[in-house]
Amino acid sequence: MVLDRGAGRLALRDLPRPRPAAGEILVRVLACGVCRTDLHIVDGELEPPRWPVIPGHEVVGEVTAVGEGVTGFERGGRVGLAWLAGACGECEYCRRGEENLCPDAEFTGFSRPGGYAEYTTARADYAFRLTGDGDPVATAPLLCAGLIGYRTWRKAGEARRVGLYGFGAAAHILAQLLVAEGREVYAFTRPGDEASQAFARRLGAVWAGDSDRPPPAVLDAALIFAPVGSLVPAALEAVRPGGSVVCGGIHMSDIPSFPYRLLWEERRLESVANLTRADGHGFLEKVAGAPVRTETRPYPLEQANEALDALRGGELEGAAVLTME
Repeated sequence: MVLDRGAGRLALRDLPRPRPAAGEILVRVLACGVCRTDLHIVDGELEPPRWPVIPGHEVVGEVTAVGEGVTGFERGGRVGLAWLAGACGECEYCRRGEENLCPDAEFTGFSRPGGYAEYTTARADYAFRLTGDGDPVATAPLLCAGLIGYRTWRKAGEARRVGLYGFGAAAHILAQLLVAEGREVYAFTRPGDEASQAFARRLGAVWAGDSDRPPPAVLDAALIFAPVGSLVPAALEAVRPGGSVVCGGIHMSDIPSFPYRLLWEERRLESVANLTRADGHGFLEKVAGAPVRTETRPYPLEQANEALDALRGGELEGAAVLTME
């Protein structure tokens, strides 16, 4: 499924099967999660560096060929691909372990062809080996929604009472991890979204309510996954002195002005940019031993536009996932 500049919709096309270059693997895509970042690209809120683009960066697949110099991957092995597709390895950010901030970084489904396709290629050193033969549809959302949720949580430190603003793909995975660790989860949804609030409570949230209401307890941290800038002042008001507000999305509407008192008392406001490979390895290891179950709605590849429409309209409980079979 291909997006042309200004099209606003994806188009189904037959393209030559890609071939892996040196250091790359060829991946037969089994499933690809539908992320809000894909929606930002399709809606023109994020501009890819080149056109056309094949979106998709929550990829679960099977290695079908390896390029020259590749080690550690074999044909038939299960593999996962995430948003960060490569970095230079030489700049000051890469040397500090901040490859997610590399100015020459590449991104799956943005500057490289992504997983809205039957086949894609990837740099082998940025692919994750997946063990076992688990359901690829259930696994796909872990490759971005899960990873970004994990990095956002890590930015918040040792928070016990955690507010999750926007209870979609990322929040529903992270909520289960937080509950498993004995933390209190407070879920904030669109006003009046009783279905999402009930969903959050089923996953162990101690409270779920409208995002324009204060929680019943002062939070240690608030993690924002909805791309709504007006949630930042609300979240700052909800956290304790010394608490954190972390914005987990790659795109957000403008943050309105707010009084300094909301930031005072050493409250912290941070953003999350992409992820590192260390995040991926740490998260996949943690989630393997946790009682986490992804809620998914599968769509065949050719219905990618319908999946994006459902995400845009807030109709999903959990995550949409494209399948190639």
